[in-house]
Amino acid sequence: MTAPTTPAGPPASVTTAPAPDVDADLADGLAADFEATVARGDRIEPRDWMPEKYRATLVRQVAQHAHSEIIGMQPEGNWITRAPSLRRKAILLAKVQDEAGHGLYLYSACETLGVSRQELTEKLVSGKQKYSSIFNYPTLSYADVGTIGWLVDGAAICNQVPLCRTSYGPYGRAMIRVCKEESFHQRQGYELLSTMMRGTDEQRAMVQESVDRFWWPALMMFGPPDADSPNTAQSMAWGIKRDTNDELRQKFVDMTVPQAAALGVTLPDPELRWDEERGHHDFGSPDWDEFMTVVKGGGPCNAQRIAHRRAAHEDGEWVRDAALAFAARSREQVRA
Repeated sequence: MTAPTTPAGPPASVTTAPAPDVDADLADGLAADFEATVARGDRIEPRDWMPEKYRATLVRQVAQHAHSEIIGMQPEGNWITRAPSLRRKAILLAKVQDEAGHGLYLYSACETLGVSRQELTEKLVSGKQKYSSIFNYPTLSYADVGTIGWLVDGAAICNQVPLCRTSYGPYGRAMIRVCKEESFHQRQGYELLSTMMRGTDEQRAMVQESVDRFWWPALMMFGPPDADSPNTAQSMAWGIKRDTNDELRQKFVDMTVPQAAALGVTLPDPELRWDEERGHHDFGSPDWDEFMTVVKGGGPCNAQRIAHRRAAHEDGEWVRDAALAFAARSREQVRA
């Protein structure tokens, strides 16, 4: 359900780029203050002046992040009613609930940039805004619940921990709690896979098959190679991002290889090996054609994910209408 919001448009508290008739000296001074704040590593807050391109970049990134949390509830929600025990069901329910909360934190952060939650939801279901490509892959076995926790949430942690130091205050503060909870999700996923790997041959084969399917999509989560990423350089200059796509991907691989060895699973990359000179693991390249196909809406579950989100939004309309009516009546009672 999407909470009721005010119509789209910047709230009074948000200051965006100066209007064209603003004095040029004043505009230059505001821009200089903004650049100095970013250079010091200080935070930009909603009431501060910011370049319109900075605001637009943040809206795109934070909205995509929020959408990913909400859409990401679907693949794991697929297994809630089929979890093998009450304990596993409770764990999975708690995790999916956490993801909903992450989406709400991030939508709230995005609203401080002058867009409404209603507008963001409409852009998601219409395909005008994207979400992480990883959530367009199906969860075919219960082992996928553990693999998503270990690999997908592990990749998310690599990507999101640096965002706790992002230059935009509301986004960075939201990420602190998100990262704490994602860390717990990763441990839950690893524990599930570890338990299955100590089980039957069938369970171990299920885990390996799941890892084989999710490894490459997990590497794609960090986005295209730096040379093909149109937004990375500017986002780095503004302090929105702290690491490039390729740096984060390398960090994830280096972190995951020893974990895979401890689990007893094989990562499906024949080029994966330790490079003593670099002090990092070498690894193969994901299928970037597949990545672009999924991003453009041609993945295995793109249509299903959006259709489900659209239906949920439409089904919740009566709740939003009731909440708005109740709020209006409460205001009238206060006035009376």
